[in-house]
Amino acid sequence: MYFITRIDKSKAVEPEVFHGHSKGFTRQELVDRTVGSPHTDLSASWIEPNGQIDAVLHSYEFSMYVLSGEVTIYMMGEKVTLKADHCVLVPIGTTYSLKAGAEGAHWLQCSAPGSVERPRRKDTYFTGETLVSGSGVELDLRDPRNQRAFKFDPASMNLNNLAVGSKVSDPTVSASMATALLAYSGIGVRMLVDQRVHAKLHTMFIVDYQPTAIAHPHDHPFEETYTFTHGETIGLIEGKEYTFVPGDVLWCGVGSDHGFQNKTDGLVRWIETQSPQPPIQHSYRFMRDWEYLDQKLGEGHSH
Repeated sequence: MYFITRIDKSKAVEPEVFHGHSKGFTRQELVDRTVGSPHTDLSASWIEPNGQIDAVLHSYEFSMYVLSGEVTIYMMGEKVTLKADHCVLVPIGTTYSLKAGAEGAHWLQCSAPGSVERPRRKDTYFTGETLVSGSGVELDLRDPRNQRAFKFDPASMNLNNLAVGSKVSDPTVSASMATALLAYSGIGVRMLVDQRVHAKLHTMFIVDYQPTAIAHPHDHPFEETYTFTHGETIGLIEGKEYTFVPGDVLWCGVGSDHGFQNKTDGLVRWIETQSPQPPIQHSYRFMRDWEYLDQKLGEGHSH
């Protein structure tokens, strides 16, 4: 099972559960239970200049990836100003509030597990606290006390930049195996949200495909979403070929076979999520490996 849609601000509305508790906030639901996803809620959100979301907590965890603008999140006695390519994790049961900057903000949000059946159940609770009164310590993303937020640096996807050591004074998060670029077959992967920032139920990461890069059809024991941001990507989804461009969104359910290829001479990039988090083993099931086994066994029985 899979689903394809597209980010479109004209389809964004104020979520019903936020009525009376937000100002200038709208959301477009991209992936949720209505399209067959029990584990993932993916949405595109907008907040107008100086808009606000009152103090609230949820019975799910979620991550925000800011696509444009500026928004400040207040939680755990801290405030973090998020700009383009910044992301943050909000754990389950953590009270937070949002305040937009002078230009407003637009972000991608992934929540896990998926939405509950309303109105039978409830997953959002407004606390009545005042968190945006100027209180809270402004947290630098480089500060080692930072446990929830992260900045994606597009230059970090360039292998040539990683071939030499960085200076101590370089304005970046210190490199480590946990934040290293995983590169293979022309594909680059950089984790943003996972257990390193205390996520328990989902992951979020950036994927780059260089020209000619290809991932052959495979499936997973978890759900994935793909929000395409750069270039033109060819996808083979359950045997059907699609062309994805920036703004397109794909959801693949458990067992939905999919593969991707960059047939252009430029870079393609997307933001990917997984829910639940992948198991330690057997995260991928490549069709060609099992087809090879089938062929091998068939040849063996022919003699």
